[in-house]
Amino acid sequence: MNDLLLRALRREAVDRPPVWMMRQAGRYLPEYRAVRAKSDFLTMCRTPELAVEVTLQPIDLVGVDAAIIFSDILVVPEAMGMHLTLDEGVGPQFSSPIRSRADLTRLTPVEPREQLAYMLDALRMARRALNGRVPLIGFAGAPWTLAAYMVEGKGTKQFAVAKKMLFEQPALAHALLDQLATAVGDFLVAQVEAGAQVVQLFESWAGALGPEEFRTFALPYLAKAAQRAREAGVPVIVFAPGGGWALSEIAAATHADAIGVDWHTTPQEARRLTDPFRVALQGNLDPCTLYAPVEEIRRRTHTMIEAFGPVGHVANLGHGILPDMKPDHARAFIDAVKEWQWTDERLAAAHGTAAPAGPQLAGVP
Repeated sequence: MNDLLLRALRREAVDRPPVWMMRQAGRYLPEYRAVRAKSDFLTMCRTPELAVEVTLQPIDLVGVDAAIIFSDILVVPEAMGMHLTLDEGVGPQFSSPIRSRADLTRLTPVEPREQLAYMLDALRMARRALNGRVPLIGFAGAPWTLAAYMVEGKGTKQFAVAKKMLFEQPALAHALLDQLATAVGDFLVAQVEAGAQVVQLFESWAGALGPEEFRTFALPYLAKAAQRAREAGVPVIVFAPGGGWALSEIAAATHADAIGVDWHTTPQEARRLTDPFRVALQGNLDPCTLYAPVEEIRRRTHTMIEAFGPVGHVANLGHGILPDMKPDHARAFIDAVKEWQWTDERLAAAHGTAAPAGPQLAGVP
């Protein structure tokens, strides 16, 4: 089994970092588009056979070191009783957003094994199909991010309606966020029971909040969901793009095994903020870097790896891969990571052990 991801998340010695990409099963792949042409997005999410088919595509097509189950973060609000539509060019929409206490009472508790059985079935099928080739990642949206969509009713750049609730009806916001934290945590535990070997929490709209609002309305519920997920016994990754200033607070509150880093934060700063917590880091190449010529992708990827260092690093993009990316450029990023090798001296120094005698691994320039 290729267990590089699991070893890196445990901060064990690895000759090179593992690599995967957020949104790696997506529109940049012609093979994905061929499946998508026959079915709408939500049907793909709800049909385990289709979800597994596209989950596995990046393993063979670009050579990533992990699979992440194909789904969407908004399946949790839908399981709570909200009507979700997701149309091409329009994005996700909830026809009856949460704006009042009465709206909140319409939401139902989530039993993942019932309302979200299709995703758990997909995880079981994917784990069997992978047969140990690479680890399988499950995921969920974090409470603030889900609440932002549920209150706004759709995706926006500012989430002004959702933020309005934080200031005008804070008690209502806290009630919604607490309900979501329970649902998300339980969902992640169920994913592990179904076969996920790692889970990731996406706090995708952390950057919409200022520091005080983030600490009040996002971080406590992100922490509640993450700590519940950790009870399942697999590594937990937390990713809050736009929240680089809060990396140390996120690490302290969530007790996550790894923290995702976006491209606004340098690897050196991410290490400085999180080193006291001994967490792994994941990231953080700007997705737009993959528009560059292949040799420039290679150079920047190696620079990123060197900056993160040999302990506890998972190579990834600083956000999801873009839908118009050339597959060859995605492969160039993956290949650049795979050709990297840490020297025995660097590994020994990083882990405080003596380097073994004999030939040393050559770091790629």
